Amino acid sequence: MPLLFLLLSPLLFFASPSLCAPFELPDFREAPAFRNGPDCSPDNKIHIAMTLDATYLRGSLAGVFSVLRHASCPESINFHFVATSSPRRIQHLRRAVLSAFPSLVFSIYRFDATLVRGKISQSVRRALDQPLNYARIYLSNLLPPTVQRVLYLDSDLILVDDVAVLWSTPLGPNHVLAAPEYCHANFTSYFTSTFWDHPIYPSVFTDRSRQPCYFNTGVMVMDLHKWRDGDYTKRLETWMEIQKKEVRIYELGSLPPFLLVFAGEVKGVEHRWNQHGLGGDNKEGLCRDLHPGPVSLLHWSGKGKPWLRLDNSRACPLDALWAPYDLLSRNGRDLLADV
Repeated sequence: MPLLFLLLSPLLFFASPSLCAPFELPDFREAPAFRNGPDCSPDNKIHIAMTLDATYLRGSLAGVFSVLRHASCPESINFHFVATSSPRRIQHLRRAVLSAFPSLVFSIYRFDATLVRGKISQSVRRALDQPLNYARIYLSNLLPPTVQRVLYLDSDLILVDDVAVLWSTPLGPNHVLAAPEYCHANFTSYFTSTFWDHPIYPSVFTDRSRQPCYFNTGVMVMDLHKWRDGDYTKRLETWMEIQKKEVRIYELGSLPPFLLVFAGEVKGVEHRWNQHGLGGDNKEGLCRDLHPGPVSLLHWSGKGKPWLRLDNSRACPLDALWAPYDLLSRNGRDLLADV
């Protein structure tokens, strides 16, 4: 297996250390390493943003492994991880990433959870209410201004194709983000009857370039330069504040604000780049099949996560596709005391 030679970016902190309870993380084995092909240019960087926490760490590392495994230019990929943990816990997360990818190019940015705690309302599943689930809204603030485009990926997915294809999606002058759209879905179901009966709120969709359609926010190509210029973070926050302080207009975490701001203005991407819903619905998490068509990315959105189902001997058939990217060491767990 060829060797991977990448530089490690500095770890970024935005808060002072605090006392924390003991912090338990699994052990991970080192992934194989991969080198750029002869046609890769050192100037063509790919920037990928993901969240990082103890609960989804195993999924995040599997996702990173899948990206590198299928990339034509793995040395050209920079990872940007966002975490809400204390600086000391972030150090433990950093060591876990390094144990799996010793030479990975990455930075970790601490997201201040207080930015959204007063704006989050209870949804259909507790995991959707965690502040880290809203960090994607703040990527333009967290990442350096030099990062003008980023590919956001959820922590419960794997790629089975070259990420450079998705990264190169043309946004043109009029699109802030690109994602696979699903216009067959019942768009009205993502908002409450109170929203649709309101005299003003539904009019937000009347002047869109195209019919507003559902899109999954777990896979998005984002133009951060346009995002900053258009102050899209504030636009999303406005709807979150309406939901929290005025009237309940949706039920599903951070997704509806994205639909309210971007639906009908999204650059469409082939469905192969988000075969989502493999975790079942948000309540039962039952097994599901792939959608018809080719597959470049498998996404276990929904309640059921492949690593949990595999551990509990209740795996769904498609979980076997995730298992080869699982870097969990079977030699036990480390309890990291960080007081």
